[in-house]
Amino acid sequence: MKTVRVLIGTTNPSKLRLFQGMMADLGLEACSPAELGIAEDAPETGRDPLGNAVQKARFYARWHEPVLCNDAGLYFDELPEDDPRQPGLHIRTPGGLPRLDDEGMIAYYAELIHSLGGRVTAGYRDALAVSRGGQVFTWVEPEAFARSRTFTMVDTPSPRRHPGWPLDSLSLTRDGLGYFTDDRPANNPSVMEARLSAYRREQRRFFAEALGVPLPDDAEK
Repeated sequence: MKTVRVLIGTTNPSKLRLFQGMMADLGLEACSPAELGIAEDAPETGRDPLGNAVQKARFYARWHEPVLCNDAGLYFDELPEDDPRQPGLHIRTPGGLPRLDDEGMIAYYAELIHSLGGRVTAGYRDALAVSRGGQVFTWVEPEAFARSRTFTMVDTPSPRRHPGWPLDSLSLTRDGLGYFTDDRPANNPSVMEARLSAYRREQRRFFAEALGVPLPDDAEK
């Protein structure tokens, strides 16, 4: 049987690696826009993460299906949602700034968090869209998952980096034992990592259904 090739609609190297691994777990092959010679940037003018994910899925479906796209917003509890300093959907273009590179993001958010007292409670809100056969399937992170994944961000960055996910260098694990960029023993996962594992299982169920493939036998592990 021919392996299904899924286009991961992102230029973020960390996000690409994440979803490549999840596709491999489902017996699927993942490819990037660059591998297909796609140089155009997908639009991101939606009103929420789901709107952006759907926009991107429809955009990349012009070249290949099935395609998987993700979008997320970042929110600080210390700021009202309508505060212009709230990152929201514009994580890389906060306050109307030109698009920031990874180091620019770390510098900008370190300064913002410093102005808010040096520590904030942060959380991502995630959405996924899969375009297959001309139909778009969607998934929005449940509120309970989003709240369980809140974490602390600080104004002093770790020297370590996750290319494509620069704010990991400002983010602390929920148990306070280190930054998201720190290595942890496999037999000692953080509370955040345990909750993230359950969250990824929910995503994998969605992928299997949207892409029309069976879940592997270890789906509940």
